[in-house]
Amino acid sequence: QLPLVESGGGLVKPGGSLRLSCAASGFPLDAYAVAWFRQAPGKEREEVACIISSGFRTNYADSVKGRFTISRDYDKNKVYLQMNNQKPEDAAVYYCSRMGSSYCMGDPFGSWGQGTQVTVSS
Repeated sequence: QLPLVESGGGLVKPGGSLRLSCAASGFPLDAYAVAWFRQAPGKEREEVACIISSGFRTNYADSVKGRFTISRDYDKNKVYLQMNNQKPEDAAVYYCSRMGSSYCMGDPFGSWGQGTQVTVSS
């Protein structure tokens, strides 16, 4: 299985918004939970949001609750992360990964993609 492909990162001012996309190639994502992670320089990778396979349940890290929204498009085989009211501490490389099952539990499955850089600066 090829790693998922992230896109949509860039430079945004504090308070601004970005939407990240996560695409799968060669296999359907709809059977799996998918999560977004981020890693800032000198810090460990952390999970910020997860959505179960049905899309009916989502989880968020406390640091992004109320500002980030994870969603999925089954027709396009993609998962999105809408990031609003961004803060400087949101700056990181963002990665997505499918989970090992249809639920947001356990470890991410497979290798990491290249990620997409998000920079938050005025």
